Amino acid sequence: MRNIFRVLLFLQLLTALGHAESSKPNIITVFIDDMGWSDLSCYGGKVIQTKNIDTLASEGLRFTNFYVNSPICSPSRVALTTGQYPQRWKITSYLARRKANRERGLAQWLDPAAPVLARQLNQAGYATGHFGKWHMGGQRDVGNAPLITKYGFDRSLTNFEGLGPRVLPLKNAYDGKPPKKHDLGSADLGKGPIYWEDRSVVTAAFVKDALKFIDHAEATGQPFFLNLWPDDVHSPFFPPEVLRDASDESKRALYYAVLEAMDQQLGLLFDRVRNDERLKNNTLILIASDNGPEEGAGLADPLRGAKTWLYEGGVRSPLIVWGPGLVNPAAAGATNTKSILSALDINRSLYTLTGTNLPSGVTLDGEDLAETLLGKSESGRHAPIFWRRPPDRPGTKEQPNPDLSVRAGKWKFYVNYDGNGVQLYDLDVDVSETQNRADDHPEIVARLKQAVFDWNRDLPADAGDPAWRPAAKK
Repeated sequence: MRNIFRVLLFLQLLTALGHAESSKPNIITVFIDDMGWSDLSCYGGKVIQTKNIDTLASEGLRFTNFYVNSPICSPSRVALTTGQYPQRWKITSYLARRKANRERGLAQWLDPAAPVLARQLNQAGYATGHFGKWHMGGQRDVGNAPLITKYGFDRSLTNFEGLGPRVLPLKNAYDGKPPKKHDLGSADLGKGPIYWEDRSVVTAAFVKDALKFIDHAEATGQPFFLNLWPDDVHSPFFPPEVLRDASDESKRALYYAVLEAMDQQLGLLFDRVRNDERLKNNTLILIASDNGPEEGAGLADPLRGAKTWLYEGGVRSPLIVWGPGLVNPAAAGATNTKSILSALDINRSLYTLTGTNLPSGVTLDGEDLAETLLGKSESGRHAPIFWRRPPDRPGTKEQPNPDLSVRAGKWKFYVNYDGNGVQLYDLDVDVSETQNRADDHPEIVARLKQAVFDWNRDLPADAGDPAWRPAAKK
């Protein structure tokens, strides 16, 4: 009898521990590729209706002063993944072939020693999955990069910008010609099972695997952390046939057809969470774009600039936070226009929201704005947000891309490495950055110039800096 009592007590303890574990919130990050500030209809887009994303926005919280930490894909993803400026890890532009990476002063992949949120969550009992674009190593001819699972993910499915299981696209223009493979060398790298899918439904493939991952986490009683990072709406643009036929097949029209298809395909993921009471009340979904739109495709009105540019159109992103059981009910459907925050801060805040210990021995660049993400505060980031342009994106002679930039309060400041090209804009009244106020505020110029130079000086240089020199060959 005593043994039976002990067994029952042990089972009760296991059940209690399971409930405690499952009370931790589930986290889903949706990091869209190359989407513009004003492309979503809930952010004023007028070309198409993004109905599924709009639904989450109407039930959640929108932010209008959210920034990514680079105007181009790989470094932007590093910032969200690590909570540190990507310059720390020598990833300051998109990762490409080995030779191109070396010539630009880039690492070949994200060092697994970097502090990765997924790893910390995994060690805290979370099921962790990455489904979608990676682009932090394992692309083109870099076949010896670490697998995604080396960064703390239990499961992964990516595209040609990473290793491990991956789905590679077939470009079908529905013109009677056979679809063309588009893998940029990934199919030759091995390191994981590969299957081919029509380009128009690659996001659906990521969603399908993500749903299986959620089902498994639910069955085992684990909280989950899920990256759903589509490579839509990055070019090349190959929408489903019905949407292609409804367009004039211009670059912009095809882009928006892809955006509409992506929204439809993401809807299956959103509905899975919204229609399950337990998930609905204990899941936080965050939606953003990794950088501004490709020029000639998406739109960033009324912002200046686009992808690769340090101007607002390159780095200001929509941010939607949804979670009916977690977000302040009074904030549902509201728009936060006051809080200035960045992807670094999302990373740091998720440690607090999940009750997860910070990685030891490192300093994160993000700030804890968990209360702001949940609509319980309008506090913003205290420290400035700094940027360095990608080394291979100098702009043009007529319109150069500034080398360095900083957002501090209402001010956005730009300067080149040599101290020239000074620009200062008051974003409270000039979000389009049309009136350079540098001559009117020399004291602010001096303060922000010193701040951004100090920040940049302490980080590894890249080939955009005239003082940079390639490492000597061993």
